[in-house]
Amino acid sequence: MLGALLFAGYGLLKRSGEPAPGRIVITQGKIENLRASFSRVWQRPPSAAELDGLVQDDIREEIFMREAMALGLDRDDIIIRRRLRQKMEFVSDDIAAQAQPTDAELGAYLTAHPDPFRVEPCFTFRQVYLNPEKHGENLARDAAHLLAQLNQPRAKADASALGDPFLLEHQFAAVPASEVARQFGEKFAAKLGEISLGRWQGPVESGYGVHLVWLGERTEGGAPALADVRDAVRREWENARRLEANEKFYHELLKRYTVTIENPKPVEAKTSRNQEVK
Repeated sequence: MLGALLFAGYGLLKRSGEPAPGRIVITQGKIENLRASFSRVWQRPPSAAELDGLVQDDIREEIFMREAMALGLDRDDIIIRRRLRQKMEFVSDDIAAQAQPTDAELGAYLTAHPDPFRVEPCFTFRQVYLNPEKHGENLARDAAHLLAQLNQPRAKADASALGDPFLLEHQFAAVPASEVARQFGEKFAAKLGEISLGRWQGPVESGYGVHLVWLGERTEGGAPALADVRDAVRREWENARRLEANEKFYHELLKRYTVTIENPKPVEAKTSRNQEVK
């Protein structure tokens, strides 16, 4: 409603403030805008000659714009149509931007849309790799033997020298589940969400083969508190309000029009020259 009233009021003001046909008025405010725009670009005020050139160029632009509209050159131009649509949507955006969300509104938005703000589980772990091609049918036996060795009280603190050569790191700190899945595969990441902490376990399968894994820390994921993601929630809330305001603004304007959509003419079936007609 507010958007439609603003649009209607703007139209009345524009019609009442339009100069008579054939008359162009360069107001003092317009001159100051030209001066300010020049100063922002060149970091200095324009000289008298430069300012006069700006005014003359603005007059030229106004004349060409009016004559082009009189000839209907603004019609059926997709670039102009899109630009005018964009400017109308800016009117709606300005209305939506005036609303300031309360904590209750942001909290309700977070509750209704938790997925974009959900915190992933994170894992801190070490791994020892066993290459299936190297171990063959002895893979299970070798993995069990190495696992027992790693879990001995006096086992080597640095396990990177054990196992088979591997392209990835042997230690990972606070890695999100999605990154673990990207590097090792979904099955490996899911297994890290199940195993217990503080001891070597396995074998755990990945896209490369099998691993023995020591999980040091697992941070559970879930919906965060509003205080932790307030800025992100506010950005999403404002965007949702902007889209909602644009839709309401459009439908209020749509009520002022009668829209007729003509049915397309049926396409006549054409018979191929090579097609046999029975």
